[in-house]
Amino acid sequence: MAVPLDLVEETPVRWRIERFGAMRVPGVVFLSARLLAGVRSDQSLRQVVNVASLPGIVEASYAMPDVHLGYGFPIGGVAATDVEAGGVVSPGGVGFDISCGVRLLVSDRTLAEVAPALPRLMDALDGGVPSGLGAGGVLDVDDAELTSLLGTGSPWLVERGYGVARDLERCEDGGVLQGADPAAVSQRARERGLHQVGSLGSGNHFLEVQVVDAVLDAAVGAAFGLRAGQVCVMIHCGSRGLGHQICSDHVRTMLAGMERWGISVPDRQLACAPVASPEGAAYLCAMAAAANYGRANRQLLTVATRRAFETVLGNGRLDLLYDVSHNLAKLEWHVVGGRRLLVCVHRKGATRALPPGHPDLPDDLRATGQPVLVPGSMGTASYVLAGVAGGGAFHSACHGAGRTMSRHAAVRAVQAPALRSQLLDAGVEVRAHSQRGLAEEAPLAYKDVDEVVAVCEQAGLARRVARLRPIGVVKG
Repeated sequence: MAVPLDLVEETPVRWRIERFGAMRVPGVVFLSARLLAGVRSDQSLRQVVNVASLPGIVEASYAMPDVHLGYGFPIGGVAATDVEAGGVVSPGGVGFDISCGVRLLVSDRTLAEVAPALPRLMDALDGGVPSGLGAGGVLDVDDAELTSLLGTGSPWLVERGYGVARDLERCEDGGVLQGADPAAVSQRARERGLHQVGSLGSGNHFLEVQVVDAVLDAAVGAAFGLRAGQVCVMIHCGSRGLGHQICSDHVRTMLAGMERWGISVPDRQLACAPVASPEGAAYLCAMAAAANYGRANRQLLTVATRRAFETVLGNGRLDLLYDVSHNLAKLEWHVVGGRRLLVCVHRKGATRALPPGHPDLPDDLRATGQPVLVPGSMGTASYVLAGVAGGGAFHSACHGAGRTMSRHAAVRAVQAPALRSQLLDAGVEVRAHSQRGLAEEAPLAYKDVDEVVAVCEQAGLARRVARLRPIGVVKG
């Protein structure tokens, strides 16, 4: 049923759902009036309310401006639980595609230089980047190598020549999430991931060649190495079947244990376990292994992208601006109610947005704040934002435009050949292995990304740095 929406307007872009029923904290949603009208009819705000009932949750159950219906948690949901006070970890607060995330590669080429070769470049990218359901990977690893990759992530690849040192310096956590235990990953999950390392997959994952349409913050844009007319490549993918299986495995385990822990939740999809329990620890160890897989996945796709640029343009230089995940639960220290607490921060369809001066940032980004990468959809813009001082929701921001239409509805509403023609007329070369997959990701299925990022800025979560527009897309 729909939430009895007594939303209190705290500001034009911040709305509060007061506690009722089993809620332990209020709900806080960052939406303009127009975006709010678009989500009233789905169940995502009910999910914000449900998340507010999790044991140990502190401050609020948050929703970013790209919020929409997800599994248990809304996509765009952020929630932190107090580890010492019995706070839980919930796989639904991470999602099935663990460590799904975005990286942005910056070239030294301009649109004028690339445009004449763009069709050939897109063909090379399409041929060199495995995509679609069940696709193989850029690198075929054996079981022992998979174990090493799960434990150490991108550094394992860079040590073997698949990338450069900067690729680690500009990746969240240096490319490896500590605490991973490959032994916590089931054999079925390993089997599903073994031959998919370095692949896009399907759904909303993509590799997109873009041009910097506008630099909106000159100082930060210069620090990020962005200039108008510059060609970039954005890669969006995650941990493939391995991450999906890990989520499924641990949801089952936690459902079986909740009665023993005295935990009751309003939705079975919020299955959870105390962070300090053996089951909670096992999930976090397996989740970290999947995060390392996801980062390695994007690292290998970076290698394939550089090869394609080298082959077609004679120059494969593509510097990593940043790589950040938007489906993770992380143990972080935050000040809550005047107390410094160790909390488990769930970001599900939300990205970390660290402020200037944060110690987790690399030295050369500490003055600017963390780059926040916000993809739009085919035919619309993407954005680079930056974390800001005082940013709320445990230093979090939106992760994309956010769907307004289910994939089934999009397929019913869109003819893939017509969409392909429209995109080509708009100057976007598309390479897609599936007509259905193309229709599912049509721009009309998504919110207005310009408004989503504007709300993020107005809410003090992050600030806009640059607007990017697509000129070529590879989709599964």
